[in-house]
Amino acid sequence: MNGTKALAIEEFCKSLGHAYIRFDYSGVGNSDGNLQECTVGRWRQDVLSIIDELAEGPQILVGSSLGGWLMLHAAIARPQKVVALIGVAAAVDGLVTKFNQLPIEVKKEIEMKGVWSMPSKYSKDGVYHIQYSFIKEAEHHCLLHSPIPVNCPLRLLHGMEDDVVPWYTSIQVADRVVSTDVDVILRKHSDHRMKEKADIQLLVYSIDDLIDKLSTVVN
Repeated sequence: MNGTKALAIEEFCKSLGHAYIRFDYSGVGNSDGNLQECTVGRWRQDVLSIIDELAEGPQILVGSSLGGWLMLHAAIARPQKVVALIGVAAAVDGLVTKFNQLPIEVKKEIEMKGVWSMPSKYSKDGVYHIQYSFIKEAEHHCLLHSPIPVNCPLRLLHGMEDDVVPWYTSIQVADRVVSTDVDVILRKHSDHRMKEKADIQLLVYSIDDLIDKLSTVVN
């Protein structure tokens, strides 16, 4: 919640006089909980709790990486309240897809150990230790295997140099969602974080455009 994108959006929303909520999932950042015990299902519930208990009126959700997966679940569960979505390097089905691409013998070894040590340049240790149980639970929340019942406007921003979530994931999401108001914007030299000045500008412009669009519909 204290990342570059989250703070930039807050500043933008303040300049327009719009309310804005940023938060950390359970077990992450400032939130309570043990990360090793968290699941995609629990984080999905975190998002729904924020929408149900804190957010007032129609909501535009902005989800980065895993948040891009969770925002789709929120739109499916709360269609009356979620009126638009913006995904930044949306990691829809991400870890499950990555796991399923591993050789069979590697998957069996991970199942036996109970932990997947996944290399990552974004981790201080150079590796993320992911519980096998996390992967199995996440499978219940996969969306790309069938049409995604999201009908609101959707904007998907993705860097073509993303080495964590392939940019074609956003193309798959665009293809799967039921909504016809879908734009995919690829930035040729942006990576997974998408936090350079030009990336942030694109994100803010996308939010601004949706606010204008929705204001016109309401009026």
